Amino acid sequence: MTSKADATEAFVWMWLPGATEPVVAGRLDQNGERLLFTYGASYRRRKNAISVYEPELPLQEGIIAPINGLSMASCIRDGSPDAWGRRVIINRLTGKKPDAAGAPEISELTYLLQSGSDRIGALDFQASATEYVPRHAAQASLDELMEAAALIEKGVPLTPALELALNHGTSIGGARPKALINDGTKKFIAKFSATNDTYSVVKAEFIAMKLAAACGLNAASVAMTRAAQKDVLLIERFDRTHTKDGWRRRAMVSALTMLGLDEMMARYASYEDLAELIRRHFTAPKDTLKELYGRICFNVLCGNTDDHARNHAAFWDGRMLTLTPAYDICPQGRTGNEATQAMLIKGGGRASTLATLLAGAPDYHLKEAEAATLIENQVTMIAASWPAVCAEAELSHVDRKLFAGRQFLNSYAFEGLEGQKALRDAFRAARDALIASGGA
Repeated sequence: MTSKADATEAFVWMWLPGATEPVVAGRLDQNGERLLFTYGASYRRRKNAISVYEPELPLQEGIIAPINGLSMASCIRDGSPDAWGRRVIINRLTGKKPDAAGAPEISELTYLLQSGSDRIGALDFQASATEYVPRHAAQASLDELMEAAALIEKGVPLTPALELALNHGTSIGGARPKALINDGTKKFIAKFSATNDTYSVVKAEFIAMKLAAACGLNAASVAMTRAAQKDVLLIERFDRTHTKDGWRRRAMVSALTMLGLDEMMARYASYEDLAELIRRHFTAPKDTLKELYGRICFNVLCGNTDDHARNHAAFWDGRMLTLTPAYDICPQGRTGNEATQAMLIKGGGRASTLATLLAGAPDYHLKEAEAATLIENQVTMIAASWPAVCAEAELSHVDRKLFAGRQFLNSYAFEGLEGQKALRDAFRAARDALIASGGA
C-alpha cells in the first residue's frame, strides 16, 4: 500500500455562502478509530464564517469529537465517497476489487483525500492548510467514461488517462457507476447502465424523476442520452451555481446527518423525526412538510424503496436548513407484492402502502382528507403522464410491461384502504390505464 493510504490528518476547505473560492475551515485528525475536528483560529475570526453544520460541529475553539458515538462527524461523512467512489479508489490504489483476496483496508481519511474535489456540497479535503490544489478531471468523452466504468466493475486497472477522468466522480454518493460532466454553465452527474442490469435501471429513474416533477414535486432536472450503445442518465446538479466570477457551491447535509445517525444506525431513520426537525429548523416549514409528504407518497407509488436517509438532503446556510430538490428516485425491482420503505413512516411501520401514509398525515400538518386528495392527485397524474414520459425515454415494450403495475402503482400500495372508496377507485383506474398502455 502506498503512503497515500497512511494519512493521519486532512484539512477541511469550505466554500462560504456566495464565494467562488474555498477557505480552510479546520483540520481532521485520526484518533484511534475516530476522526476529531478542530476549527482554525483564522477561520473562526472571519466575520462571514459559518459552522460546517451547527449540531455536530458548532463554530467554537478546541477539539470537537463526533457525537452519538459516531466514528466521524456525519456532516463530514456526507462529503466522503460511497460504494462506487470507493471501488474506483480501491482500484486505483491497489488494482483490486473491494472484495478481492488481499485487498487492504483503506482509512476514511484516505477516501476523503483521494476522491475528486467537485464533491456534493461545499466541502473539500486537502493535505495542506495553506495551498488549495483541486483534484481535477481529465477531459474524456462519455464513451470513454463508460469504458472506464466497465473496467472498474471487472476489477481491471485503468490506464492513467481513464483513471484521471473517472476519479472526478469518486466523491459523488451512491452505488451505481457514474461520473461528473461539465457543460459550460451547468454541471451534471452521469449515471451509467451497469453490466449486471437485467432491465433499464437508468430509464426507470428518468421516468420516476419526470413523473415526480409532473406531480408537482420539486425534483432535480434530468435528461437521457446514450454512450457506447448504452443508456446514460444526466442529473443536473443543484448544489452548484455558475456566476461570471466562477462556480458557487451550496453547503448540504443529508437526512442521516440531520438525524444524528450513521450507516450502522440508518435502519432507525424515521420520517416522523425528520418532520419534527423540519418544524423546528427549516425555512418555510409548512410548505416543506407538505413537500416531504408528497415525496414519501410518490416513493410508495413508484416503487422506490431505496429512500434511505442519505437520499434526502437539505441546504445549510449556517443558520437554517432548506430542503433540496428530490434526487435518486429510483424504482426498485421486486419479485413479490409486499414491500417496505427504507425509512420508518409512522411509529415502527414502514410498509409501502397508502394506508401507512394516511396514518402519518398529522405529522405533516395534513388532515386525512387533505392527504387523500394529495395522493389521488399523484395517482391520476402518474397515469396521465405515463405514455408521454415513456415515449420520451424511448422505453422498450418489455420494460413498459415490467414497470407498469409492478414498480409503478403496484397493487400492494392500496392494501388496507378500507373506508377510502374514492382513493381506491382512483388507484384502480390509474393502474388499469398504466397496464393498458404498457404494450403501447
